[in-house]
Amino acid sequence: MPLSATADTSKTVKLERYNSYLRKIHSTKVLKASSKVLFRATLLIALVLVLLFAVKYHPHSDSHHLHRRSFLFTGLFSSSSSLGEGAAWEKRVRQSSTAKRQHGLSVLVTGAAGFVGSHCSIALRKRGDGVLGFDNFNDYYDPSLKRARQHLLEKNQVFIVEGDLNDGPLLRKLFDIVPFTHVLHLAAQAGVRYAMKNPQSYISSNIAGLVNLLEVAKAANPQPAIVWASSSSVYGLNTENPFSEEHRTDQPASLYAATKKAGEEIAHTYNHIYGLSLTGLRFFTVYGPWGRPDMAYFFFTKDILHGKSIDIYRTQDNQEVARDFTYIDDIVKGCVGALDTAEKSTGSGGKKRGPAQLRVYNLGNTSPVPVGRLVSILEGLLGTKAKKHLIKMPRNGDVPYTHANVSLAYRDFGYKPTTDLAAGLRKFVKWYVSYYGIQPRVKKENSHADESA
Repeated sequence: MPLSATADTSKTVKLERYNSYLRKIHSTKVLKASSKVLFRATLLIALVLVLLFAVKYHPHSDSHHLHRRSFLFTGLFSSSSSLGEGAAWEKRVRQSSTAKRQHGLSVLVTGAAGFVGSHCSIALRKRGDGVLGFDNFNDYYDPSLKRARQHLLEKNQVFIVEGDLNDGPLLRKLFDIVPFTHVLHLAAQAGVRYAMKNPQSYISSNIAGLVNLLEVAKAANPQPAIVWASSSSVYGLNTENPFSEEHRTDQPASLYAATKKAGEEIAHTYNHIYGLSLTGLRFFTVYGPWGRPDMAYFFFTKDILHGKSIDIYRTQDNQEVARDFTYIDDIVKGCVGALDTAEKSTGSGGKKRGPAQLRVYNLGNTSPVPVGRLVSILEGLLGTKAKKHLIKMPRNGDVPYTHANVSLAYRDFGYKPTTDLAAGLRKFVKWYVSYYGIQPRVKKENSHADESA
């Protein structure tokens, strides 16, 4: 065979081999691309099916429960989104959490868009502490009020991470980013009467949410000291007055009270086993600017201004119902005092190294005021007579009388309330009419008098 023929044959073989090699590479690329498309399509279909399932099987008989389930669903994605937001999001978390004063605290405030949480966050930030907020912005009451508080916090350089207490991965992410020195745990399902409508929300937030937070905190290194909101409701059917931390709290009158009492026992357990420093604060009927619309002083103000009748409860033996109304600024001082005197946790990586601090305190005003007197003060401030409807107190979990003994809090961190109900309500009404753009009649009457003069 001629040499030229042999060379041509060799070239042909090599060309065929090269073409075969190219076909294999092309096939592999096509296969990989097809796999990616198939995976993404499958994932998209799965998400759509989950969404349709969630929408279809929500119980329409309970609108709040509907919101809660949809929030848990969206929370799954908002958490994943938050976890994946990267450098910009982490930078905001770190900046908000960083103290601006020497030896300042770094505090995670849960329920930061709430009434007490927003006030405490601003107070801590103003004195130079690092504060990171955490809130789920649920619709137990008007979420727009919570968003307005969020805006106020942003002006004070406090960033709020939107998420749920039961979202463990998100909480762990925050603790990975920030070595919090303290946690001020104020997030909870509030309200005594609402527990009769939606009991599961109290279990989810006040018990499961607390346990989840403690689980994350116990594993943190360093472990933070935790100050958390219990409630004066734990005294339940107690008849001794004033209420002391030494009195029995094993007779709750509502599910809300029972979940708060359970929280105190859970706190004891985590302190005993894991060395977490825990301080529980029993708040007594907190009121003031930026307050909760479900509280009597708040909806009384609204109804009086709108000319609606208000229900004023009397006890079964026809006595006046009285509350130890405590102004928000006094409560904030108590929360900050508890944080400043909280000792370090003694555990590390979930293991206890020694005995840790465990405390519980009353934070009240020490001066119970009949609800009728509250209404009279509001009438004077609003310049409008209330349409009062006196009725017997229903058996819905409310108690007829509260009165705080705060001597323990005074001894340990100088807690001393200074705002009486008349002064506190004056500040609340001033905020209320400004926030809702209302002109009270008393001011109109005064302006007419000035004109005639």
